[in-house]
Amino acid sequence: MLTLTENAVMVIRDLAAQQGAPQVAGVRISADDGMDTFAIQAVPEPQPGDQVIEDLAARVFLDAEAARLLDDKALDAGLDDQGEVEFAILERPW
Repeated sequence: MLTLTENAVMVIRDLAAQQGAPQVAGVRISADDGMDTFAIQAVPEPQPGDQVIEDLAARVFLDAEAARLLDDKALDAGLDDQGEVEFAILERPW
């Protein structure tokens, strides 16, 4: 199962709080078909069939393909030079 770093937990919680989102809000990761890339976006709730990962009130929703591809990975997050959120997929152990 995908795990979250401490940085990812803080960033995801901050994203949800900034948007005044409901407590079930989080970020959703979906796999782009055949591209080996992922789309990550803040969403108010999971879609039907999403795998839900919760760590210290940070919620991540994975579509079925993303859950399969990220099963043995970790999600990290931080801010770039312009203060924009960046996510990274890490091999475990990170």
